[in-house]
Amino acid sequence: MRTERADVVVPFCFRFVWGPLPSPDELASYVAARSASHGQGRHWSDYVGQWRRGSEAHRALGSIELCRRAETVELWFDLLPNDQLQLIWLLDHLHVHPEIATRLKMRVIDFPLIEPSHEELGECAVPDIDITEHELKAASLVWQAYRASTPEACFGLLGRNLSALPLLRPALLDLLEELPSPATGLGATEMRLLELIARGYESTNALFQLHELRGRRVFNSWEMGDLLVGMAHGPTPAVMGLDDALRTLRRENYRGRDEAYKRSELSLTEFGEAVLAHEEDFSRHNPVHRWWGGTELTSDRLWRFVPMLTKA
Repeated sequence: MRTERADVVVPFCFRFVWGPLPSPDELASYVAARSASHGQGRHWSDYVGQWRRGSEAHRALGSIELCRRAETVELWFDLLPNDQLQLIWLLDHLHVHPEIATRLKMRVIDFPLIEPSHEELGECAVPDIDITEHELKAASLVWQAYRASTPEACFGLLGRNLSALPLLRPALLDLLEELPSPATGLGATEMRLLELIARGYESTNALFQLHELRGRRVFNSWEMGDLLVGMAHGPTPAVMGLDDALRTLRRENYRGRDEAYKRSELSLTEFGEAVLAHEEDFSRHNPVHRWWGGTELTSDRLWRFVPMLTKA
């Protein structure tokens, strides 16, 4: 809005890369017209930071009706995997309303949107793509595959032409690489964290904030913190030095958890060094329970990837 590119900016805050996915009913309610059943943070309009004068009445609309009243709807989702998942979810939602497609433009943003200042963003020449049935079908195909109870359909998409959404294939590959490895039982971000700790990066601040050094772009800092907790506080830890307060602090206690992470001085255990050397499988010694899209990963139902998909 500061760059005069838009009258209303609607951010989406779903983290589709972490935890169980919202149900179809939750997602449908989020983009529906506001009703008395919507609590705070449960409606798309709750995250609109600013409204142009005269546009506040749109706050109660459903997203489809908002699009119908707009001259143009531009989709600004960058290359990060969670952003690409938000994009395909939204296009899947719009797919059953083909009359909206004529108003849609997708901006191809091959940089993290959080980086440029609003002055720099205003000067950016960002290419756009018309949204056609081709883009809508591709989005629906990938979104339904990601929601499936196994990652097999997503793996199969690597052999499909996804060029209609040019940033989606790299994001999908990044996501698949976060499935446990056949050799180590850990995903790509977990292994990268072990590598950096072994190289002397003992501060969580460095691990979480040095994005270029880390090279992995799927998870945010809080999610990487949970990965560290899993590697440090299990029956057979791969990491030592993570503050013990993290064993009991509530997840909603952001300040307390942040302080505990900052107090931590990390190093690898002997077992962690063996995992890093591909001599031990972390999942053989520690319970696993996390989500990958619609797939629930557990110790006895552990899908692995690199570069083939297997089930242990």
